[in-house]
Amino acid sequence: MVPLGEGSDDPVLPDLPRGPLHAARARASFPWKELVLFWEGPDMLRFKKNIFSALENDPLFAHPPGSLSLEKYRELNFLRCKRVFEYDFLRVEDLLGSPLRVLALIQCLGMYDWSLATKFFLHTLTFGSAIYSSGSERHFKYLPKIFTMEIFGCFALTEVSHGSNTKAMRTTAHYDPTTEELIIHSPDFEAAKFWVGNLGKTATHAVVFAQLYTPGGQCHGLHPFVVQIRDPKTLLPMPGVMVGDIGRKLGQNGLDNGFAMFHKVRIPRQDLLNRSGDITPEGTYVSHVKDARQHFSESLGSLSSGRVAIAGMSVVNLKLAVSIALRFSATRRQFGPTDEEEVPVLEYPMQQWRLLPYLAAAYALDHFSKSLFLDLVELQQGLLGKKRSARKAELGREIHALASAGKPLASWTAQRGIQECREACGGHGYLAMNRLGDLRDDNDPNCTYEGDNHVLLQQTSNYLLGLLVRRDQGGARIESPLKTVDFLEAYPNLLGHRFEGSSPEDCLDSSVPLAAYEWLVCYLLRESYQKLNQEKQSGSNDFEARNNCQVYCCRPLALAFLELTVVRRFHEHVHQPDVPSPLRAVLGRLSALYALWSLNQHTALLYRGGYFSGEQAGKTVENAILALCAQLKDDAVALVDVIAPPDSILNSPIGRADGELYKNLWSAVLQESKVLERASWWSEFSANKPVIGSLKSKL
Repeated sequence: MVPLGEGSDDPVLPDLPRGPLHAARARASFPWKELVLFWEGPDMLRFKKNIFSALENDPLFAHPPGSLSLEKYRELNFLRCKRVFEYDFLRVEDLLGSPLRVLALIQCLGMYDWSLATKFFLHTLTFGSAIYSSGSERHFKYLPKIFTMEIFGCFALTEVSHGSNTKAMRTTAHYDPTTEELIIHSPDFEAAKFWVGNLGKTATHAVVFAQLYTPGGQCHGLHPFVVQIRDPKTLLPMPGVMVGDIGRKLGQNGLDNGFAMFHKVRIPRQDLLNRSGDITPEGTYVSHVKDARQHFSESLGSLSSGRVAIAGMSVVNLKLAVSIALRFSATRRQFGPTDEEEVPVLEYPMQQWRLLPYLAAAYALDHFSKSLFLDLVELQQGLLGKKRSARKAELGREIHALASAGKPLASWTAQRGIQECREACGGHGYLAMNRLGDLRDDNDPNCTYEGDNHVLLQQTSNYLLGLLVRRDQGGARIESPLKTVDFLEAYPNLLGHRFEGSSPEDCLDSSVPLAAYEWLVCYLLRESYQKLNQEKQSGSNDFEARNNCQVYCCRPLALAFLELTVVRRFHEHVHQPDVPSPLRAVLGRLSALYALWSLNQHTALLYRGGYFSGEQAGKTVENAILALCAQLKDDAVALVDVIAPPDSILNSPIGRADGELYKNLWSAVLQESKVLERASWWSEFSANKPVIGSLKSKL
């Protein structure tokens, strides 16, 4: 790795503009360009630079002044999506050959506008990968049409009356052997497909999930089908399809979420996506998957892809928010030791404690989401083959558990972090032009779609409880392909461990909270297991027993397990031998801060279970967090420079790289308010003054 110092004329990593933030950058303990190269790699840097440069230089992507009407915003968003395809950033072969480029493109577009990124993502990846991974060669004819936008796709699973409970979806697909067609039907409005992104205005085709029935009335469960929704030339609905837009949302209003109802719509038998199950021309159902649960999992395999992607999207939102808030905090001066001297608000321990843990979280969760994405790619590539192995099945279960908790942890961390950043910027954070409000609103659906966060966490706790049951009943070792649960093999012994730190210095390495997390997960697993058995022994059925275990046992178990996984992967990443020596200290502090800050939220459990004893243990962790914040304070601006996009993409006057806080804010306010022009309604108001006056006199 070739170090790049300030003054480098490398077009991929140009120097940042000089200004009030220059002094803060000069105090950094590490070369920020070297960290960018380590974190991203030169090829990925060039790829992202290419995307950002294209958006910056294309007038179609210029941020319009003021707010657009809903119709205009959606029209512009579609045109921008079309332009992204014209730039050909991503080729079909990249989907398998360069998977991280796929993720990077989505995230770069999201940094610009999540309505655009989501529209592109739903069409290319969600719709496209559903066809690729759930279909067979007979469906590959659709793939080139996706990249040329000859068709435009969506993923239609959710219905009006069912979201998380996918097994209860009520859209049906009855097979007619006389015509070799499937009849897609919505029995009533409750079965209408709803909330489907791209469906409101632009989708021509959908992957529709419906209950498959063969002649004789036997239901074979939920299956995916390719259904044409609109005529690609006119965008008029196909016969039997009622389709429309569901209206304005809290955020991402450039994305046209829609609904669809089907009245006995006939499609060819071949449009059943048949990787896990098919129908012969005569109407016989055939499947290589004998287990009903495995079949259901394979049918909805693309949901794990969505959940992993949403975790990455949430991390991007957190990156943008902390970039804005920390640059603001390094230049905003308030109060000081004397009336004549004001200091940047980042110098205050309170501001450091509010923001720097979220900066550490952005780094830790960024690494985790990328590594989990690569794990998922490995799984999907393995599933494309005909052979099924026990390892593939176990890997699928492990990734499902990680994705089911990863989305909640990332989206909730971003949700809390964006709000903290908004408040940390005071009144300026509430100004819409500074983007924190849009980030908060655009991140909010990450907590809901592709599975409600609280419901998803049950998938992870069920996975962990299942491992313990298998061990107790059959003596099976607790291990997994990605080794995320291997520590549980020492489950009984770990419960006997206790916290041994006696000073904050003992906690400044992430190995200390890592050991605490292993104990915590074992403790919560034991508590959840005992609670579940107690509920069953008291007469509750399995459904009731599991519900009664969620709030104080299974929910924290799932979150603690995922936090442990994030902490472990980040710790291993920043302590690997090829980390450049100038970066080791700052990355080690970020790792320790994220681990201790996350662990500190479980202090009550650590005391209740006996891992902590005496008031000193809790104080030691708190003092270590404050010490790490103080150590990272001078590195904060440089750490932001590593993860922040160009100013035109960040699009926040108070978050610009030069740090000219008030100049940038004043310029944006002038443009927004057009203060040099008299308000358009003033003439009418002046003309009606006598009328207003006479009304007042009568009152």
